[in-house]
Amino acid sequence: MMASSKVILLGWVLVLVVSACSPGATDPTSSPPVSGDLVIYSGRAEALVLPVVEKFKAKYPQVNVALKAGSNSALANALLEEKANPQADLFLTTEVVTIQKLAGEGVFQSYLSPDAKDLPSAYRHPQGLWTGLTLRARVIMYNTDLVSAAEAPKSIFDLTDPKWKGQIAAAGSANGSFQAQVAALRQLKGEAVAEEWLKGMLANEVTFFGGHTDVRKAVGAGEFRLGLVNHYYYHLQKAEGSPVGVVYPDQAEGQIGLIVNATVAGVIHGAKHPAAAQAFVDYLLSAEGQELFAQLNYEYPLRPGVALHPEVAPLSGYRLAQLDFVSAASELDSTLDLLEKLAVP
Repeated sequence: MMASSKVILLGWVLVLVVSACSPGATDPTSSPPVSGDLVIYSGRAEALVLPVVEKFKAKYPQVNVALKAGSNSALANALLEEKANPQADLFLTTEVVTIQKLAGEGVFQSYLSPDAKDLPSAYRHPQGLWTGLTLRARVIMYNTDLVSAAEAPKSIFDLTDPKWKGQIAAAGSANGSFQAQVAALRQLKGEAVAEEWLKGMLANEVTFFGGHTDVRKAVGAGEFRLGLVNHYYYHLQKAEGSPVGVVYPDQAEGQIGLIVNATVAGVIHGAKHPAAAQAFVDYLLSAEGQELFAQLNYEYPLRPGVALHPEVAPLSGYRLAQLDFVSAASELDSTLDLLEKLAVP
């Protein structure tokens, strides 16, 4: 493991090769002439990315897309190890902290999509080394057969209350969104408070899963009363017919506010297929790509003017935590040190 990238290493979860020879592909003359291969490393779950890949390959039928989906941490390590001979063309990640850290390590090349100019400045690198795609909020979901709306926790700090001992599910320390949440807590409240929160979670015997899909399904099935997830996992579980509710936490006076992060894309420095990678970024930021994320995945599109899914509450209705992702990225090693020190699963 490289000293400059203390990222918890896990093996690949999935390798999926998507053929570009798709029935019903659009006339290639309707799209710019992009062809060849495109290798995408995705820290996002395959099910959340594949619909966009399918639409992209319909638009660019001459591009062969290989999607390697795995843990955010494993992929980050792989990108660092492959710097001298990049195997990927594009990285899709679950949060800003990791990609900002990798940008500082020289992993990405500059590319500013024409559609990126209208994005909030906090969610695009000033030199174009990465571009935000969608926003996600860190929420608490609960099983409504087991927990009433009145008794559901109103703050992430309530998750350390002994009344919830053994009844909480969360993604573990190798998960990028969980790492970013701990990094946010360290920035907002300091090292001591973040450490005490983690100790409280461990004392409450939180069950840590490999990813949020397992968390949402376990809460939906009533195996756990509570789950700490990104907001769209609640919506995905609700759409399956499960009895689940959600809390957008920490909204009271004096509380930290709602922690919001972004999904992000970066074109790899030395990529073998940069034109295809850039075309994919353009598609992710297009109105069509953003609508797919919003309507299929219940995410918050960053492109202005793209409608939310009708069931998703606008972020304007919540008080958001004030975060500096660049600063959080500079402290990522310390965040991972803390997780390792406490042996968070």
